[in-house]
Amino acid sequence: MTRVLVADDHAIVRKGLGQIISETSDLEVAGEAANGAEVISLVMDGEYDAVVLDINMPGMDGLDALKQLQSIKPDIPVLVLSMHAEDEYALRVLKAGASGYLNKESAPEELVAAIRKISSGGKYMSSEAAECLLTYLSSGGNGPLHANLSDREFQVLCLLSSGKTVSQIADQLSLSVKTISTYRARILDKMQMKNNAELTHYAIKNNLVY
Repeated sequence: MTRVLVADDHAIVRKGLGQIISETSDLEVAGEAANGAEVISLVMDGEYDAVVLDINMPGMDGLDALKQLQSIKPDIPVLVLSMHAEDEYALRVLKAGASGYLNKESAPEELVAAIRKISSGGKYMSSEAAECLLTYLSSGGNGPLHANLSDREFQVLCLLSSGKTVSQIADQLSLSVKTISTYRARILDKMQMKNNAELTHYAIKNNLVY
């Protein structure tokens, strides 16, 4: 039996994922987490064969949790779930060590197939994510402007574009206001933009915020 840890900040989503998993004969939900910190704590204390991880969670988000998991339990395969368009996050999470990437709008059967694939040592990407990755590689790695941002800068860009203030972002990421302001300045410089309004317009156009 494959023991799965399900992580999502929405209880209804966790229960839904759990129901899909529990309806199989070879998978079971062995733990649930509502944020990245809980994921790390549960993995440190328990035994899991796979982690299903939401990318957007309060406090330590999925990307940060993924990186920590890679440092403490690198052998546990992680399937990242997201509502974002595949080309915006797939490459980042795969670079960070994820074994698979799946959009939350995927069918339940695909979720089960993905968990089985990564828990057996394989990698899983939806056909859309695979196509985006091939397009990126064939272009020589020259993606959109935000592709040049670090993971943290990309995270701050998305939060700024969603309407959060520098202070709110600092609280959410447990960083200082000065640090977030520095990230904002770097983002504006790298993307050659002047203010938050331009960043927001860009983010909406590129489906980075919902």
